[in-house]
Amino acid sequence: MQSASDRHEYPAHWEADVVLRDGGAARVRPITVDDAERLVSFYEQVSDESKYYRFFAPYPRLSAKDVHRFTHHDFVDRVGLAATVGGEFIATVRYDRIGADGMAASAPADEAEVAFLVQDAHQGRGVASALLEHIAAVARERGIRRFAAEVLPANNKMIKVFTDAGYTQKRSFEDGVVRLEFDLEPTERSLAVQRAREQRAEAHSVRRLLTPGSVAVVGVGRAPGGVGRSVLGNLREAGFTGRLHAVNQAFPEDLKELDGVPAHRSVRDIAEPVDLAVVAVRAEHVPAAVAECGEHGVQGLVVLSSGYAESGPDGRERQRELVRHARAYGMRIIGPNAFGVINTSPQVRLNASLAPEMPRPGRIGLFAQSGAIGIALLSRLHRRGGGVTGVTGVSTFVSSGNRADVSGNDVLQYWYDDPDTDVALMYLESIGNPRKFTRLARRTAAAKPLVVVQGAGSAPQGHAVRATRLPHATVSALLRQAGVIRVDTITELVDAGLLLARQPLPTGPRVAILGNSESLGLLTYDACLSEGLRPLPPLDLTTEARAEDFHAALAHALADDTCDAVVVTAIPAIGETSPGDAELAQALRSAAAAAPAKPVLVVHVELGGLAAALSAAASTAPRGESTSRARAAAQDAGPPQPPVEAPEGAHLIPAYPAAERAVRALAEAVKYAQWRREAADPGKVPEHEDIDERGAAALIDGLLARGQGLTLGAEETAELLGRYGVPVRRAAPAPGPDEAARAAAALGYPVALKATAPHLRHRADLGGVRLDLADEEQLRRAYAELTELFGRPQELRPVVQAMAPRGVDTVVRAVIDPAAGAVLSFGLAGAASQLLGDMAHRLIPVTDRDATSLIRSIRTAPLLFGWRGSTPVDTRALEELLLRVSRLVDDHPEVVAVTLEPVVVAPHGLSVLGASVRLAPPPARDDLGPRTLPVY
Repeated sequence: MQSASDRHEYPAHWEADVVLRDGGAARVRPITVDDAERLVSFYEQVSDESKYYRFFAPYPRLSAKDVHRFTHHDFVDRVGLAATVGGEFIATVRYDRIGADGMAASAPADEAEVAFLVQDAHQGRGVASALLEHIAAVARERGIRRFAAEVLPANNKMIKVFTDAGYTQKRSFEDGVVRLEFDLEPTERSLAVQRAREQRAEAHSVRRLLTPGSVAVVGVGRAPGGVGRSVLGNLREAGFTGRLHAVNQAFPEDLKELDGVPAHRSVRDIAEPVDLAVVAVRAEHVPAAVAECGEHGVQGLVVLSSGYAESGPDGRERQRELVRHARAYGMRIIGPNAFGVINTSPQVRLNASLAPEMPRPGRIGLFAQSGAIGIALLSRLHRRGGGVTGVTGVSTFVSSGNRADVSGNDVLQYWYDDPDTDVALMYLESIGNPRKFTRLARRTAAAKPLVVVQGAGSAPQGHAVRATRLPHATVSALLRQAGVIRVDTITELVDAGLLLARQPLPTGPRVAILGNSESLGLLTYDACLSEGLRPLPPLDLTTEARAEDFHAALAHALADDTCDAVVVTAIPAIGETSPGDAELAQALRSAAAAAPAKPVLVVHVELGGLAAALSAAASTAPRGESTSRARAAAQDAGPPQPPVEAPEGAHLIPAYPAAERAVRALAEAVKYAQWRREAADPGKVPEHEDIDERGAAALIDGLLARGQGLTLGAEETAELLGRYGVPVRRAAPAPGPDEAARAAAALGYPVALKATAPHLRHRADLGGVRLDLADEEQLRRAYAELTELFGRPQELRPVVQAMAPRGVDTVVRAVIDPAAGAVLSFGLAGAASQLLGDMAHRLIPVTDRDATSLIRSIRTAPLLFGWRGSTPVDTRALEELLLRVSRLVDDHPEVVAVTLEPVVVAPHGLSVLGASVRLAPPPARDDLGPRTLPVY
């Protein structure tokens, strides 16, 4: 369809799928000579008023000359883009490069006139704003730095598009026309505007999938059983509040109804709009179903069908075509190979999934890429409803299957401002865009807890996403920095979610422990110590404790200012004075409700009816089944107790079958609460007046002129780092003993003699480093010993360096990862970082608070602060170094790797003894470009 231009080949990389303000998708692509008929058809559907605003005069139709001009572009000085849905234009934008006189020009002129035209039926959808982002990115690529636009004063919508974009601009009024001029360089405000629009659009696109007014199930079998018939039954039994339609091309023509639902042979036969289609047909029949849905105006698809990327190369191509096909009609997809979606809101009651039962409504949002994990999550919450206190139900559930389109990022955008979701639980097999996920997670975690299990797998089959080179542990550390509660198992995911959904965040790590079992109390105490909490001595109420004893003890603990949370331990007891399960549950709930500012957890051991009574008000199972399960559990535990449901709105307490599980969940809540407090004041990136940013830029440009990527030599490394106030101690090459002696004389004794061969570098334990050589005699003797032990000087590459003050050896690294972005890492040099992996990580740019916490985040940090009576080292100087390295990499993305090792931190000051820097053209920053959906 596309043709080559007269000056440049068709720029296929400008093509993009975008999400519009209302959640629909559109395709943005360059306009070519093949688009003449589409352009004329598009123009005919534009109102006379919109044409007048575009051309400043009545302009009923395009002339042949106009059509030629608007479809023939050189993709450099003249560029046109179109937004399309269903292959037809819904909006266009173009720029023409102009010179200082306002006439057509070529480079080096860096200004262009820009103009839009949006079909009236699509105005208000944010099409022009999306096109402005894309045409601005194209212009920057072609060396254009500024746009000018002339708009009639009455055209308020278009003026608002320009003024709301966030670019630095000038505005003037002359000859009855508003002239706007704005720079195209992204600003903090323009990025903030772009990301706010992205959030609204992506959240709305998910909302359309989760809150449909009508649903068509495509592939409903006539006989009971089968995926389509099961989903239809699940929708009906859940009480879906909208309209349902059953679709199967094999239905007899006279079949009008199936299971009380209108039956149709095709989506086209449905006489009303359809918001969501659940596709459950064989993969080879999906394209026809997608076409029917697109032509009917369906807003979104849940594709349960398998046979896509999970099945091999042919399936991967089939999956890519499915996404392209659906997006061409403006539809988004959950799936393929999905388990489905659930929305428990009473206004929706949507169970478009293979889950046979609707979870109880609640405040937890669930996302899983894997259908099997999705089943496990729902099942665990279902089981915990009968056996754990304080369980809350589910707000929404999404199982994305192959995640070909809608991803965890999209769902996170939806949950961010969803009033029905208080806690988000996610199982992610991979993170396709760590940079974006981290940004979204940080924003979401500042408002509500986000708990994540991150698998160590690769991207889902069929994804052509940029892979991260960072180790799994590093990505996990960066997620924690963003406020994500990172856990390792599905069990821990549910444990943490249950606590966070119904209990307040603890204000600190102090934990009171009370209960009727001394042994269980001690186990809980030890678990608290292991998780870094500060437990108070356990209070043993003895096995004779009654319900009022538990109530009094819990009330007293909650009133104690020396504790921030309470863990109640309880075991079944037999005796006339022992409280019944319902009685004890009521006692704990009433005490906790009187002091709602502190979290309370229960550790129970086979409590049966107690657990059921405590959780009765919040079971994820249907109420009838929850009651029957509770009754059965009570019978198993001992003499039957009548199940007592908590009143509506009762204070719900999470309970756990093991002390370590309860304490681990509490420890995660403590760390998250601490992050929330610190996130309120993230710190700042300090300004350093002695940094020579321009000089460093000139040096980098000169060095890169030699080639695409290079590791700098010692002198070049020292010069570049020096421009950022990072001095590197000079190491003089010593190819022979005489050269070593001359270097030592120039540097001044005492000196160090080091072998810098790769297998000996930074390995003092192997004897490749000799320190405190006080004179030439000692230096020559050390030189002879090194060469005798390890070989010729040519193999050792020895250097001489002036001695630095004694201190703690550390290592500082910075790297630009193509997926995660720039990362700063810190640890102690040697075995701590190399063998134990004891490194801490922060995303660049690093603030002063980040630098402070980075140093204290490693397990071996006590060595820096006077461990066992040693002298504390100068951590302020270390923080300063970290901030300067961060600034270097942030200011100059061409610096793709920096290593400072060792950095000897002394009681006063520090010394950088070794450094390496690598330069290369920086990887593309997809987070700074226009909004786009991933292309697979």
